[in-house]
Amino acid sequence: MSDTATNNTRVWNGVTIPAPGTYELDPAHKLVGFVARHMMVAKVRGHFDEAAATITVAEDPTESSVSATIKTASITTGVADRDAHLRSPDFLKTEEFPTIEFQSLGGVTKVNGTEFVLPGELTIRGVTRKVELKVEFEGAGRNPYGMDIFGFSASTEIDREEFGLTWNVNLETGGVLVGKKVRIELEGEAVRQA
Repeated sequence: MSDTATNNTRVWNGVTIPAPGTYELDPAHKLVGFVARHMMVAKVRGHFDEAAATITVAEDPTESSVSATIKTASITTGVADRDAHLRSPDFLKTEEFPTIEFQSLGGVTKVNGTEFVLPGELTIRGVTRKVELKVEFEGAGRNPYGMDIFGFSASTEIDREEFGLTWNVNLETGGVLVGKKVRIELEGEAVRQA
């Protein structure tokens, strides 16, 4: 059942997963990104430089939980004027709402091998909506520094207008400048704390 050599992993449903415990997102090995449509014809990608997450891996893996905080002012798309606009009251209103929060609800569902769904609540600009993260477990082990780690990727899609992010411009050719749908993409490595 367990990896007796290191006791840092165990086998569950045929998959090697981390031992129970509390894990923190490694700041050096993470990506909190997003993709939005621009002018109906292209995609703009960006990410948040500052984010933290605590992952509690339960004895029963389906009862595991996640809480995460993203610093809104750390948004970057590689274009300074656009980043300033995204921080403004038209979008994230970062001075009033310095963080985006996620809290999982009810554990893991719909497990299929290394893929599962993590339901939770996402709060942006003080508005909380239920979302489902589609998660892929990427593996568990021990790094060269003797720390127990595991990797994951996750994604979801939100309607930004449901969170009060309604700013837009109508285009002469039809459509709008910024699409309503935003895809959130996460990649990370978590390190055992206790």
